[in-house]
Amino acid sequence: MAITDEELIKRVCAGETKQFAVLVERYQNKAFTLALRFLKNHEDAEEATQDAFVRAYRALKNFQGTAAFGTWLYRIVYNVSMTKLSSRKDVMQSLDQTSDDDDEPHRELAIEPSAVDTSYEHDETKAVVRAAIQKLPEHYRLILTLFYLEELRYEEICEMTKLPMGTVKTQLYRARVMLQKILSRQLSREEVTL
Repeated sequence: MAITDEELIKRVCAGETKQFAVLVERYQNKAFTLALRFLKNHEDAEEATQDAFVRAYRALKNFQGTAAFGTWLYRIVYNVSMTKLSSRKDVMQSLDQTSDDDDEPHRELAIEPSAVDTSYEHDETKAVVRAAIQKLPEHYRLILTLFYLEELRYEEICEMTKLPMGTVKTQLYRARVMLQKILSRQLSREEVTL
């Protein structure tokens, strides 16, 4: 039976420092993927992931267990990635702090490929959607990435970004609307050229 994160943390804090390698192994792929989505550079993402694990190790004794270890670690990855973005002069636009209670978005994106027959068409559709997501302002791209691609819950996103629930829901709703507009414009342009 696998040892729980909590048990591993207790062991590491009790002096079995090699047990931290098990936590790294469990979370390194998802942490790297998260950093890569923010930084869009393989080397920067690797560096940010390593830095996040070093910070997590140093702060492990302060881990209170109020959130899952993964959520806590992803918050560190998020912070490291945002710091790296700022140092690269890719400063994020100011976050929209409105607390509108728009309709709660659904997990399914409104734009779905219709009757995708082949793997090639499906891959092509995914590439178009990913390219459209890259055109969104950073703060909307971040929320979409966390919700749809990383499949984090609202509460986890709030904890990670330190944004109120209403703001997270509003930004996610607005991001979906913007994404739909981008994809609609792109589809109409493609139809004109055909």
